[in-house]
Amino acid sequence: MQLKGWRIRDSLALRLIAGAALWSVIALVAGGIILSSIFRHSVESSFDARLEVLLGSLIATTDVDDKRHLVQTRDLNETRFDFAYSGWYWQISPIAQRIALRSRSLFDQTLDLSKSTNAQRDVSGASFFDTTGPEDQQLRVIERRLMLPGYDVPVSFAVAADKAEMEGDIKSFNGTVFTAMAGLGLGILVALLIQVRFGLQPLDRVRRALADIRSGRATRLDVKFPAEIEPLAVEINSLLESNREVLERARTHVGNLAHALKTPLSVLTNEARTHPDAFGEQVGRIAATMREQIDHHLARARMAASANVFGAHTPVAPVLVRLGRALERIYTERGIEVVVDCTHGLGFRGEAQDLEEMAGNLLDNACKWATSRVELRATALPGLRKGRPAFLLTVEDDGPGVPEESRKTALRRGGRLDETKPGSGLGLSIVTEIAELYGGELRLATSTLGGLRAEVFLPASSE
Repeated sequence: MQLKGWRIRDSLALRLIAGAALWSVIALVAGGIILSSIFRHSVESSFDARLEVLLGSLIATTDVDDKRHLVQTRDLNETRFDFAYSGWYWQISPIAQRIALRSRSLFDQTLDLSKSTNAQRDVSGASFFDTTGPEDQQLRVIERRLMLPGYDVPVSFAVAADKAEMEGDIKSFNGTVFTAMAGLGLGILVALLIQVRFGLQPLDRVRRALADIRSGRATRLDVKFPAEIEPLAVEINSLLESNREVLERARTHVGNLAHALKTPLSVLTNEARTHPDAFGEQVGRIAATMREQIDHHLARARMAASANVFGAHTPVAPVLVRLGRALERIYTERGIEVVVDCTHGLGFRGEAQDLEEMAGNLLDNACKWATSRVELRATALPGLRKGRPAFLLTVEDDGPGVPEESRKTALRRGGRLDETKPGSGLGLSIVTEIAELYGGELRLATSTLGGLRAEVFLPASSE
């Protein structure tokens, strides 16, 4: 999921997922706590109501006999009162006297009815509170004090039950709620991932469309986008068109300036030829230098414009094969073999004439110095170079090579290591200038064939 290529801090998808997940977690936790609280209140109320019913039954079955003793007229319909320390107890005791009656479950124990600080009293006068019973059981107690007919002191009626049963129900419910909330949270997270991936797909389409423009497969964003992204696509198309227009105008103005200067230079050159003295020779040399500089900077302006135009794309293999055949025919008398190898589908993100000029200069230079073999290769590089795809153009020969200490001189404009060989010394410097305009570079090394190895790193595009 792009999620592929995301940068952690700057990822829109991560921000959306993290923000929604945070609020979802808060909502789920709050909901779980509220549900647990509601269920606890409901269970406690039901538990107290059950005790209250049992207390009413206990009072109803208690009477005073002829000897003014408290007696139970019938048993309560609750068998747990009959098992020792079952957790369910009742006792009846006159105030300020010893206990008169108690359930079999209490055996030889009594309930501590000293009210705790959290005792609550309902409208009927019954008190609810917690206490500790036999075997350290945590009991919930309901007590009510009444005056019975024929009995001279108030009588305390108490029913108690182990809270473990209630707490077990609450714990089981909380476990179920936690599991349900965790499952719901996982489902929400999966839904968020799907939603964000689906919602951000148009941005990925914009990225792919721009990649097509950069590689030369397209010149504008023609894909239909959602209403929120449509204005962005329109602005990008306008920017691309404006960029092309500005570069074209700049190229035209430079060309017009160059042509406007060439005519006066031609006049100066012709006038200098009519004066065969030292002054005429100096004017002729200066005019020739000016013409050379104009041609050089005109070419650089054209290359700079080409390098920065979106959508420039040149298949590499046809250019290299054509150059290899041409140079092999030119140097056929010397028996130079030119081997060409190129990665299938490799493209140059630039103008064809610039690739031809770089590869042609390097190949021509290699053929001049080679003994019998020149190898021309173009290989796609793995990963990115300076943030974009790249390929390596190499030219190797089996000639004498260039010593390492002389390679910098060879790269300088006009630098020549052997005046006996034809040429102006501009080839390698031109290659360097063009490569740098495209964000690449030229390196010289020793070839495995024994001669010079020239390496040019250039921006790549797929066909």
